[in-house]
Amino acid sequence: MTARLRALVAAAAAAIVMVACGKGAPPPPTRDQVVALLRQEAESLKKEGERVDPALGVAATWKIEAVDVAERPGDAAKPWNGTIRFTIESRTHDPDGSKTADRFEKTFQYAFDAASGRWQMR
Repeated sequence: MTARLRALVAAAAAAIVMVACGKGAPPPPTRDQVVALLRQEAESLKKEGERVDPALGVAATWKIEAVDVAERPGDAAKPWNGTIRFTIESRTHDPDGSKTADRFEKTFQYAFDAASGRWQMR
């Protein structure tokens, strides 16, 4: 083995040892971090829900009522549960010219996946 190759192998072995003896897994996200991520998810759902084909004659308004997060002690894989609650108001134009408005609530349940760092709908 040449001196250069030995030095390269030694450096690679040292790098492997450093990684193996490192700090390990990153710390779990804080409550503020997961609330912010769930709020982003709520905004995304709102935007998607309000996107309705105008040809259908329907308009929808999604109001975020609550974004709640609860810790799941002892579950490193899914350390947080989350809930997003909406009030949805839809308006339609009927063929006879009248307008109909409906209002209802919708709830979405989530679990935070520590491996991916993302909320997953349940």
